[in-house]
Amino acid sequence: MGLFSSVVMGLASTGPAYSLAATLGILVVGVGLQAPIVTMLAFVPMLLIAYAYRELNASNADCGTTFTWATRAFGPRTGWMGGWGLIVANVVVMVNLGEIAAAYAFRLVGRDDLAESRLWVTVAAIVWIALLTAICYVGIEFSAAVQRWLLCLEVLMLFLFAVAALVKVYVSPPPTAIHVSASWFNPFEVPSLTALTSGVLAGVFIYWGWDTAFSVNEETVDSRRVPGRAAVMSTVLLLVMYGLVSTSAQAFAGVGTSGIGLGNPGNSDDVLSGLGEAVFGSSDTGLLLSRLLILMVMISALASAETTILPLARTVLSMAVHKAVPARFARIHRRFLTPTWGTVGMGAASIALLVLMTSFSRNVLADSIDSVGLAIAFQYGLTGFACVWYHRRVLTRSVKDLVFKGVLPGLGGLIMLSLFLYATFVVYANPGYGTTAVDLPLIGPTGGVTVVGLGALLIGVVLLPVVTRGHATALKLQRSLLPRNLPPQSACEVTSRYLPADNGSGVGGDWFDVIPLSGTRVGLVVGDVLGHGLRAAATMGRLRTGLRVLARLDLAPDEVLTRLDDLAEQTAHEREAAHGRGPVRPRAERAMEVTCLYAVYDPVSGHCSLARAGDILPVVVDPATGAADCPQLPPGPPLGVGGLPYQSADLRLTPGSLIALFTDGLLQAAASHDAGTALLGRLLADRRRPLKELCDQAVAALLPGPVDEDATLLLARTRMLDRAQFAQWELPADPAAVASVRTGTGKQLDDWGLDDLAFTTELIVSELVTNAIRYVGGPIEVRLIRDRTLICEVCDRGHTSPNLRHAASDDEGGRGLFIIAQMTHRWGTRYTPTGKIIWTEQTLPPSHGP
Repeated sequence: MGLFSSVVMGLASTGPAYSLAATLGILVVGVGLQAPIVTMLAFVPMLLIAYAYRELNASNADCGTTFTWATRAFGPRTGWMGGWGLIVANVVVMVNLGEIAAAYAFRLVGRDDLAESRLWVTVAAIVWIALLTAICYVGIEFSAAVQRWLLCLEVLMLFLFAVAALVKVYVSPPPTAIHVSASWFNPFEVPSLTALTSGVLAGVFIYWGWDTAFSVNEETVDSRRVPGRAAVMSTVLLLVMYGLVSTSAQAFAGVGTSGIGLGNPGNSDDVLSGLGEAVFGSSDTGLLLSRLLILMVMISALASAETTILPLARTVLSMAVHKAVPARFARIHRRFLTPTWGTVGMGAASIALLVLMTSFSRNVLADSIDSVGLAIAFQYGLTGFACVWYHRRVLTRSVKDLVFKGVLPGLGGLIMLSLFLYATFVVYANPGYGTTAVDLPLIGPTGGVTVVGLGALLIGVVLLPVVTRGHATALKLQRSLLPRNLPPQSACEVTSRYLPADNGSGVGGDWFDVIPLSGTRVGLVVGDVLGHGLRAAATMGRLRTGLRVLARLDLAPDEVLTRLDDLAEQTAHEREAAHGRGPVRPRAERAMEVTCLYAVYDPVSGHCSLARAGDILPVVVDPATGAADCPQLPPGPPLGVGGLPYQSADLRLTPGSLIALFTDGLLQAAASHDAGTALLGRLLADRRRPLKELCDQAVAALLPGPVDEDATLLLARTRMLDRAQFAQWELPADPAAVASVRTGTGKQLDDWGLDDLAFTTELIVSELVTNAIRYVGGPIEVRLIRDRTLICEVCDRGHTSPNLRHAASDDEGGRGLFIIAQMTHRWGTRYTPTGKIIWTEQTLPPSHGP
């Protein structure tokens, strides 16, 4: 749809002729001669909220509108209530529209007796709702074509009515006529604040519906801009139309309580049908025009009903996609490309509510119609606040952003909130207001409009735990699987941010990790499991645990990813076997795509070894120049898919280098991956700022609003160990070298003030060096590192790993490693390109820090 069709949808959804016919009399009864200005005052919050819709749609075009935007701004619980408010308002008004169309259809053919029959009106309303549901089901293009013709006829008839009424007022005025006065447009002459509030809320109802242009944005050309322009144009056109018709009708009929007077209670629910013949006359042409006016009111009700089904079905579609309602409501018809369950289901719900409320009480049905204003004010107010909170990080970017993304939507939200609270607890709560009253426990008699309106919204609160349980469970699982606090590391300073997806299915499979390794090295990890919800979170937890285990075995990054790839394949195979899907499919077809980047940094040498699975790369910022680089690592397939072998790449990092590991979700708002990476590099260039501030700044700039996908950022600022923190010796394969290294070890521990560890450390060194000389040969390297523990490393050229065993009583050897294991906190072996390193860690005495 283009701009014209979008404007037509917005105007038709409000049902101008129907809205005026049903509301103008109520306005006059409440505010008297100030009815025209009240209809114009209601335009102000509508325009402000229209700007909120425009800005939110430009940032995130989604047919779920309030539901989607409130979810992104405030979370799934608030979003659900926004969507529920829209559902309540639309379903209730569908019932009223069906009844109005049925009654006018009978009056059009001269069967006023049937128009007064509850049974026949209900039957005809069911037929109308079913017919309109079928039209909407056929497709948006057909619906838009129908609306264009209906709206043109409707606007033409309203214009003719307004002009004819004003001409008669000043040419041949009826007894009820009064000339237009400036006092009609003075809001301070409204009798009371209560009258003004109820009048503005009724005015809000007659403007309601322009947001249909946003609900069908996925079928609109340039969906980010056209709906916003259409909404603003629709509200302005409605202002002109309502101001003209309300003024002319009041000037012609007056505000009397008898005859054709707008204050006549008998005409309050339908003022246009009684005015038609009086304005157009009793001639053949006049009778034809009066009949056409009745036809237009009926067509207006039908058009409004049709355009109510469209946004309602698409809101439910969006809620189903985000897992807030059953997934079947997200099904799309292959031919018509319309939401099957959403369209048919909402039509059926409207019919069911019509039958239920009609059979129960006509008075309850009347009060439920008045209560629609509460749901409208709630939904629109929430959207205004969502716009401000959604764009809170960019409000200071420019005056334009501050005004259109902050000030105007915020004012609209405050006005709607004030209307909602005052109407709910002051105006509508009065037992004398409306047609029913309910005696509530602990509260007493309360107006039926408040009971019905607030009760319908509270039903959404009751359903809230059920519909958000999946999101809460997935988020709780995800949070429990991620590291809560990153432990301090000697190798680098680290900080991280994780932003879960804001949709109803909740978080996905992003993770990060910082893994302490032997020799003061550290492992840095980010990964992403494709998808959302419990399945992705559970898969992430399994892979994260597997990677930690493999990393603690001191495997190289490429070897870690190779074995993690086997684990991912095994997970996919077990899942498929559990579901009984027949023959085993090829590996790439059954895998859940997983990307992962694993880096190991050594603060002694300054080397960083990295390997990747999938399209994921780091950003490295030079500490001296602030220049950012994205090193091109050897490509590797996603985990579980199979393909090329993984390869490691080595980087030399100067002290203070900043390395950023992140998932693709961090760049989702950028124009492209390269543009997002370049922006991240610029944001991290200020090496003087604290790491946490840099992390917050990067997230705020790259993701100014809520996110569709999980986003993870892990920052590490590298350090080098001070030369005074370690000592190393190179030894020949000579047994005499054992004594010299024992002496050097004792002296070094004395310099560090660790005399208490001298005996055990010398024993460890002599045992490991002796074994290296006996079983491998030279050269041999010994290194002592004083960090949070005392680390001893012996490197040789062998590739066989020693095994710990219990020596028999008659064995002459085999007790060395057993003794070492008893005297150390941890020990292990890691392999290098030229051999292996056997390392041990001893706990420092309490009086010694790192």
